[in-house]
Amino acid sequence: MKTWSFAVVGCGTVADFHIQAIRELEHARLVMVAGRTEERVRKIGIRENCAWTTDLTEVLNHQGIDIVCLTTPSGTHAFMGVEVLSSGKHLLVEKPLAMTAAEAQQLIRTAEEFRVTLSVVSQRRFEAQHREAKRVLEEGGLGKLLLIEATCPFYRTQEYYDSSSWRGTIEQDGGALMNQGIHSIDLMLWLGGPVRSVFGKTATATHRIEAEDLGLAMVQFESGAYGTITASTSIQPGFQPTLNLYGEKGTIKVQGTSVVHWSAEGYPLPREEEGSTGGGVSDPMSISALYHRLQIADLLEALNTGRKPQVTGEDGWLAVRLVECIYQSSAEGKEITLSDWR
Repeated sequence: MKTWSFAVVGCGTVADFHIQAIRELEHARLVMVAGRTEERVRKIGIRENCAWTTDLTEVLNHQGIDIVCLTTPSGTHAFMGVEVLSSGKHLLVEKPLAMTAAEAQQLIRTAEEFRVTLSVVSQRRFEAQHREAKRVLEEGGLGKLLLIEATCPFYRTQEYYDSSSWRGTIEQDGGALMNQGIHSIDLMLWLGGPVRSVFGKTATATHRIEAEDLGLAMVQFESGAYGTITASTSIQPGFQPTLNLYGEKGTIKVQGTSVVHWSAEGYPLPREEEGSTGGGVSDPMSISALYHRLQIADLLEALNTGRKPQVTGEDGWLAVRLVECIYQSSAEGKEITLSDWR
């Protein structure tokens, strides 16, 4: 199996999860790190015994780099991602894929044009309970799907938003739906399938920020099932995200990475994986790198075999599109049918 060479672009705290995952994979090698702050990127480069730079052009021109992990602020994903893909390198982007569906589509088109692979970090798909829930649904273990409830009742202090000028901005960071809730939204779409329509409400309730710190939505899927979404950074002290699946024959309820109810006849309760955590409720860094490693391992296998990765650019676009529809619904005060969405 080929050993794939990586660069991590963006040296904020989330980059550490990518670096740790790459370090733990047998067929992955960190070649370079890049970031804006010379002192920090140099420190990481020395720690990881790899090259470092503050100039993205050095990454783009480096012929020994196969894959770039982009861990910069969300508002930079689109334009920096296009540059990476245009250089002929595969790209794994931290969530969300982009800040708008149009930008996400531009990334997808660029990957197709340069015949490289685009994926977005949706590591919660790789948790055992979610993988098994997906199998149960696909095999009819819950019968007809009736309802999916997805909640992300997190807490962030005002100091968290004040720590960087881009935090809480619509253009660069997004609010509770686009930033914190995007994983729950991705899981809902992965499990529930295409969405027919959505009605949403958003508010900025407790923080001095531009984006929403409270977002709610009711979704109808093409299958006829319904879904509800709640995402917030105002819920003290912060609680684990939940995902509840209700079918005509049974129910699965997940809190964080723990299954709290499992009535899927004929399907054993999945074991919680050692080292897993459903953290991040009040501290965005209190999460495990295990699932980043599993997703990067899947990406490498996909590249080796020529298949698509389990999380594609199209998946990232679907999640961003749904968030945009929720915003539009809240602004216009009406249900948005996705076939008519603009």
